[in-house]
Amino acid sequence: MRVLLINTSERTGGAAIAAGRLMEALKKQGVKAKMLVRDKQTDRLTVVAIKANWKLPVKFLWERMVIFLANRLSRRNLFQMDIANVGTDITRMHDFQNADVIHLHWVNQGFLSMKNIEKIVKSGKPVVVTLHDQWFFTGICHYSADCQMYRVQCQRCPLLAGGDGLWDLARRVFDQKRRIYGEGKITFVGCSQWMAELAKKSALTQGHQVVCIPNAIDMELFRPMDKAAIRQKRGIPSDKKLILFGAQRITDERKGFHYLEEACKLIAMRNPRLAEVIEILVVGGDATKVENRLPFNVKPVNYVSEPEQMVELYNMVDLYVTPSLQDNLPNTIVEAMACGIPCVGFNVGGIPEMIDHKQNGYVATYRDANDFARGIEWALTADYNELSQAARQKAQDTYSEEAVAKKYMEVYNDDFPHHSNL
Repeated sequence: MRVLLINTSERTGGAAIAAGRLMEALKKQGVKAKMLVRDKQTDRLTVVAIKANWKLPVKFLWERMVIFLANRLSRRNLFQMDIANVGTDITRMHDFQNADVIHLHWVNQGFLSMKNIEKIVKSGKPVVVTLHDQWFFTGICHYSADCQMYRVQCQRCPLLAGGDGLWDLARRVFDQKRRIYGEGKITFVGCSQWMAELAKKSALTQGHQVVCIPNAIDMELFRPMDKAAIRQKRGIPSDKKLILFGAQRITDERKGFHYLEEACKLIAMRNPRLAEVIEILVVGGDATKVENRLPFNVKPVNYVSEPEQMVELYNMVDLYVTPSLQDNLPNTIVEAMACGIPCVGFNVGGIPEMIDHKQNGYVATYRDANDFARGIEWALTADYNELSQAARQKAQDTYSEEAVAKKYMEVYNDDFPHHSNL
């Protein structure tokens, strides 16, 4: 069987990383898997890109401009939605025509338009969609927050200033998706049970299969290493309690840095002895912008794209924290746990499915900085070896390449029995 995974970028963003890992996991199980992207960033032979031309950035800008106009000339929430009004027809490409299964991942920001997706569905090839966020089953948003209109009919999107009046982009795109999805059979895959349950409630997924399969991780690459040796190499004292916070863009409100800031201030105020040994490693875009906002010594690191570097950073720290306010199945938690690093996060999205409370980390009450601080204090003073071993075991049992690849192979075979030779 030939499976073609499709994602906007090869390496940038959590969906790109997850799609690439799945491709490699499938290949190890004997599946002929390739990845088709708009933005190719490595020389991997099994990753192919659409032909570059001057129109690609223009398409992206045009989509943003339409949203900008509908948003009454405001940049607010500009990148929290996509209308897929422009894109590239990939159905004529050899790799598409040669594929048995089309597996869509994150295809926004001018890569695939609704017309392109329609041609994919109409091609007659089996289509699988991995839900890295909610976009495929809402009108235009990636995360709906408290809005539940997608269950019946998206319209007058609250992310747009004053709705969007006569334009009503949300309703228009929602109706397009409803019509397109009705023209074929699609299997939707939530990376977390939380995402899968949300998808099942959408008017757009009715009549289609919705399952839950987590993202895969290479357990041989992401593994525990000699923490003392790494710290010695980087000049970090062994007695320091090092906490890691990472995101593609640290200042993204959805990543909740404000709550980490408040939690750190609480720890510094009520637990001065522990505060003396805490340092924070901040990894991602805009890391230097938050350097002076925490009461502890902060080590900012720009966005890291090489996985080997991240493995070393994880193994350097004692704890990974993610105060994210909306998240599906963060790759960073999986990576940290695979390296034997306990995690602290809010009870939101797929996070409580990943962190087992007080077993391999701490699940804090949602948007409660005080409980988040308690979680950090608890994790840094609990039996570290026990927490570390539990974190590694959870990653091995749930997110290993073999386990995830086999689940996807079951989806391919169950839905498309004429390819049961997988």
